[in-house]
Amino acid sequence: MPLEAGLLEILACPACHAPLRDESASEESPELVCEGDGCGLAYPVRDGIPVLLVDEARRPA
Repeated sequence: MPLEAGLLEILACPACHAPLRDESASEESPELVCEGDGCGLAYPVRDGIPVLLVDEARRPA
């Protein structure tokens, strides 16, 4: 389930406040990825709801 464009425009990475991009191509594990330099945290989307908690984020490889 893709996020609404208006919602994505107002969301920001809680760690660095950079914009997020929707990486929901994979329906198994949709996520929002931080576009900030050096951050790149990936936040899960569960049941269409972004979980914007740093503790829940996946660190970049």
